[in-house]
Amino acid sequence: MFQKKLGFGCMRLPLTNPEDQTSVDLSQVCRMVDTFLERGFTYFDTAYMYHNYVSEVMVKEALVKRHPRESYTIATKLPTMMLKTKEDMERIFKEQLEKCGVEYFDYYMLHCLNAANYAIAQKLDSFAFIQEKKAKGKIHKIGFSYHDNAELLEEILTAHPEVEFVQLQLNYLDWDNANIQSRLCYEVCVKHGKSVIAMEPIKGGTLAAVPAEAEKMFKDYAPDLSAASWAIRFAASQPNVTMVLSGMSNDEQLMDNISYMQDFNPLNQEELTIINKAVDIINSSIAVPCTGCQYCVEGCPQNIPIPKYFALYNSYVQFGRASNSTFYYANYVEQNGRASDCIACRQCESHCPQHLDIVDSLKEVAQTFDQ
Repeated sequence: MFQKKLGFGCMRLPLTNPEDQTSVDLSQVCRMVDTFLERGFTYFDTAYMYHNYVSEVMVKEALVKRHPRESYTIATKLPTMMLKTKEDMERIFKEQLEKCGVEYFDYYMLHCLNAANYAIAQKLDSFAFIQEKKAKGKIHKIGFSYHDNAELLEEILTAHPEVEFVQLQLNYLDWDNANIQSRLCYEVCVKHGKSVIAMEPIKGGTLAAVPAEAEKMFKDYAPDLSAASWAIRFAASQPNVTMVLSGMSNDEQLMDNISYMQDFNPLNQEELTIINKAVDIINSSIAVPCTGCQYCVEGCPQNIPIPKYFALYNSYVQFGRASNSTFYYANYVEQNGRASDCIACRQCESHCPQHLDIVDSLKEVAQTFDQ
C-alpha cells in the first residue's frame, strides 16, 4: 500500500469536555477519519495510554468498524513504563488487539524508550516479545518510539538491528536542541538504515502559533500557507522520514494539513533559511518548552496539572495580565494541586520526553501565580 507522508496522530483527538481526556467527540473523529481516507491518507497512530486509555477504542469505533481493513494501517505501542513482569506484555498486547478490534497491527512499537524504559525492555526481553508477535503475523513491522540522546540510540540500534523503524520527535525547533537532539538522533537512524516516523512535528502546537515576527516572515514568503505547514513540511522533507504524525484536534487542522500534504513538496533552500531565522525568534519567546503530552501527570502525588500550568505561564510571560492566565489558574486550583504544592519527587521529570526541569519551572509558576 502506497502511503502519503501524513499520519493521523490519535493523541490529541477532539474533546467534548477539555478537562476530560476520555470525552472524545466520536462523531467529529468519524468525520475526520472519513475525510482523511477519502483524500488518500492511510496511517493512524495510537497508543495504550493516550486519552486516558480510550484512544485505541476510538480508533476501533471511528476507523476499524467503519472501513475495510486493507484501506488503512494502524500503529500502536507497548507501554514500557508500565511493565512489571513478562506477563504484562502478553496481557496488554491482547487487550490492545481487542480495544482496536483488529487481528494484527501494521506497526508496533516499544513506547517511549529512554535510559529507564530501555532498561525495563532489556530486563523483560521486550524486543524478543515483539519479534515473536511479528513471526506469528500479529505485527507486520516492529520498532520503538524514542526520547533520549543520540548516544543511547546508537547503543540500542547496535544491540537490536532487528527493528525496522524508529519514531523520533523531529521538528525544526528541536533539530539542533541540545536536549532533544533531533538531528543527531535522525543521523543515527540514517547510519543504521532505519526509516524514521516523525512525531511532534508541531511540538504540541507551539509551531502552529509562532510569534508575530516569525509569522510575518512565513506569510511574506507564502501568504496562503499556515505556520503549521512549515513545521510539518520540515519534518517531511528529511529523506529518511517516511511518515509525519499530526495530532489533529478539529476539522480545520485536518483540512489545513491535507492541503499541503496531498501533493507534498519538500522545502527549498530559501524556505530553510527562513525557518532558521524563525527558530531564533521562537526560542527567545518560550519560557517552558512543554508540548502538553501529559506523560508527567499520571501518578503525580500532588495532583498538579503540570502541562496546563506551563501553558498558562507561557501565555503570561508573552502577554502578561491580558492573557487572563491568573484567572484560569485560579479555576484549576479549585480541583487540583497548586504549583507550590510540588514536593520535588521528580517522578514527572523521569517521564518527560522533553527532558524539562519541571520542578524548577513549577517554582517559577508558583512565584507568578501563587504569590
